[in-house]
Amino acid sequence: MSATPKQARKDRDYRRIPVHYPFWFGGSASCFAACVTHPLDLVKVRLQTQPRDGSRKNMVQMIRYVLRSDGVTGLYHGLSASLLRQLTYSTTRFGVYEELKELFSSSLSQPSFPTLVAMASTSGLLGGIAGNPADVLNVRMQHDAALPAGERRNYKHAIDGLVRMTREEGWRSLWRGVWPNSMRAVLMTASQLASYDAFKRSLLTHTALEDGLTTHFTASFLAGFVATTICSPVDVVKTRIMSAHTQQGLLTLLASIYRKEGWSWMFRGWVPSFIRLGPHTIATFMFLEQHKKIYRHWKGLPE
Repeated sequence: MSATPKQARKDRDYRRIPVHYPFWFGGSASCFAACVTHPLDLVKVRLQTQPRDGSRKNMVQMIRYVLRSDGVTGLYHGLSASLLRQLTYSTTRFGVYEELKELFSSSLSQPSFPTLVAMASTSGLLGGIAGNPADVLNVRMQHDAALPAGERRNYKHAIDGLVRMTREEGWRSLWRGVWPNSMRAVLMTASQLASYDAFKRSLLTHTALEDGLTTHFTASFLAGFVATTICSPVDVVKTRIMSAHTQQGLLTLLASIYRKEGWSWMFRGWVPSFIRLGPHTIATFMFLEQHKKIYRHWKGLPE
């Protein structure tokens, strides 16, 4: 039986000849997404670092508190650090992943899901290391306004923060929490990038959807859900380490958190994490797919 024109078009999309896209596309798409979701990221950090006492706030209460204390601009504290993080962390992880995927792809076959996970894990590890200084700075700047006035660092912007951290605390401060952060980056990239490609492939193969906005939205939404759940425990630990004023071993920190909060600490801030990471994942992949579409159109390649 001959394929219908619609199925033939889907087969063409699915088996599209790999195109070598610029390395920075992932970082650029992530920067656009960060501008949209930064307030949600800030609220997530505040929820994860607030003291465990009778004054604890939920997500809605925290948003109201930030707006009342600092106004609308308070929701964008640390945006420069967030953009710097995307330019280092996301550019590296997306760029390396796309390079590896191109290396192992052909017009007739695509990498298997385990291969995608392995490639994503490798690129995530490299991205986590590259982005760690900006990540430390991002957490600090978002958490700063929640501290008592005498304990605030008051970094003016990302570059000022990097310079002051190096001068006041030494260059090692830039790599605080690098290993839990890198492990989180491995989990994030494997669960986000590999699952997005897997979900997208399944949607194109097993449904009537074509390679368009609906497919991109659905696959990225599902990838955001998977990434949030898998990364939640490591995300909490990373935030606690990076926002701390004193250095503490990982095992000591985990024991301390468990004594105070039990196993519930593993999913502390899951809802705001998903509310932030879901839209961020969707926005990132939507922007990335549009980057690629515009590039193919500009180069006169099949769309």
